[in-house]
Amino acid sequence: MPRVYTRSGDDGDTGLLYGGRISKSDLLTEAYGTVDEMVSIMGLARSISQSDKVKQTLIVLQKQLFQIGSELATLPQNHAELEKNLGMISKRMVEDLENMIDEFKSEVELPAAFIVPGASTVSAYIDVARAVCRRAERRIVELKNQNRLPNSQVLRYMNRLSDLLFVMARYEDRELPFELTTGG
Repeated sequence: MPRVYTRSGDDGDTGLLYGGRISKSDLLTEAYGTVDEMVSIMGLARSISQSDKVKQTLIVLQKQLFQIGSELATLPQNHAELEKNLGMISKRMVEDLENMIDEFKSEVELPAAFIVPGASTVSAYIDVARAVCRRAERRIVELKNQNRLPNSQVLRYMNRLSDLLFVMARYEDRELPFELTTGG
């Protein structure tokens, strides 16, 4: 196993996939770091969920988020190499998220009231992941606004993902009383 520490980031910069170094405070680093945070929170939710459907969906999403992290951790001029070796987030992947949203939504009635997170531990973790997803999405929008987002499907994916996480959290709480899920 390679060493965990390299000392190469001791001055505040970090290496990227396929070459290049940037500051650890760079917007790219903030974006893929936020995605990494979301992957970890989703892992917490997956570890305590009793639903095989939720667990299977979360692991698929976590793996796809590694792909997004890879895209964000690669300089635009190196994206051809990334695409050749690891692939890229595609329109089909975004459509798959839409299908997952529809599938989960078909099994749960969404209340017309505001949702108060915390009806269950697992839904609370999924809601935290959703909030972190929205933060990652905001960072990715900043990258797009700076012409630093080579693949626009990444932004579309993140937008759909937050919707899917919302519906999944409601799915986890589908058998709870209305008052617990809405605070009403």
